[in-house]
Amino acid sequence: MPQKNAFSAIICEFDPLHLGHRLILERAGALESPVVCVMSGNFVQRGAPAMLDKWARARLALLNGADLVIELPLPWATAGAERFAAGGVALCSALGQGLLCFGSEVPDIGLLQNIAAALLSEEFSRALRACPPELGFAARRQLAAEKLLGEKAAPALSGPNANLGIEYCKAILRLGAALTPLAVKREGSGHDQPGEGSEYLSGSELRRRTLSGGDLGGLVPESTQRCLEAAREDGRLSEISYIERAVLSKLRSMTEEEFTALPDLSEGIEHRLYRAAREARSLTELYALIKTRRVSHSRVRRLVLWAFLGVRAPLMELPPYLRALGGTKRGLELLRASRLPVIVRSSDTEGLSPEAQALFKLEALAGDLYGLASQSPQPSGRDYTEGFIRL
Repeated sequence: MPQKNAFSAIICEFDPLHLGHRLILERAGALESPVVCVMSGNFVQRGAPAMLDKWARARLALLNGADLVIELPLPWATAGAERFAAGGVALCSALGQGLLCFGSEVPDIGLLQNIAAALLSEEFSRALRACPPELGFAARRQLAAEKLLGEKAAPALSGPNANLGIEYCKAILRLGAALTPLAVKREGSGHDQPGEGSEYLSGSELRRRTLSGGDLGGLVPESTQRCLEAAREDGRLSEISYIERAVLSKLRSMTEEEFTALPDLSEGIEHRLYRAAREARSLTELYALIKTRRVSHSRVRRLVLWAFLGVRAPLMELPPYLRALGGTKRGLELLRASRLPVIVRSSDTEGLSPEAQALFKLEALAGDLYGLASQSPQPSGRDYTEGFIRL
């Protein structure tokens, strides 16, 4: 008889936690096992600071059904989909056997798993190499997948949430994780779409409305609305414009050799970064000067963020510890089974390897810089002083 799933997991950013996120939390909670959220820290995948800090977002997750919130460390939280997924899956897997729930434009989990297996095959590698080199990676990957699986692969690979779900399935296969993927139909507007007339707005649209002073009544859970309104009133909402000159200053001070130490480099993009940093007078201009047909805007933003925060190659393959930001009593029970060292307070890092301690220090430094990314600058050192959130 198969072992019962110990938990239901969600890999997330919650930037901010909206009605679509709450729907997935409710679906996961209905499975009658503790709900674990592996959540990005203060900086997120789009190469920018999260609108609310990680402790505020962890509390919102707990208020909306989570039992345990684990931080996805910076080098994975701010990476592309494949690395983001691998880090999240590894942390979920460290807790044992469970379900991994995610939203998807294409909820056919069998199709997503088949695509994932195909992407890991040698046949796919050959098909990818045969694609026109002038195309960007995403276009070449979709074309190669269609050659192996037919047109049914296109909708899954073109939907950002479905595409991330495929990366979760790939990571489960590659790591041999005891996780069963469960796709939940994504409701409402798509990524970066306004979504007029829908109660399920995208995170990007909600961020736009929040930062422009718009009313979010009925568009997010009440707990999220209260938190956002309080942060807006206190000047604690974060956006990259507040640290724009700091980012430009850091990049202008870097040598060309220092740019070559960044992760995820190809096609000489480090040289474009170096030249653009000396010419650009805004981040918008900087991104435009770096971007090429084969290098996506999101990848450019992540490279700029890594340069600013001090993320350098080589990167660790997988997270070396499990840092819990908050939890309920039954969520804390899950930590006993962790196959990774558990950090609840900063003093727990003392027994870690030098590499793991260096990662925590990098996270703390990023948190200090995040504190400057709001209208009202926040104090530094919070990674060492903030307590575990218990609900």
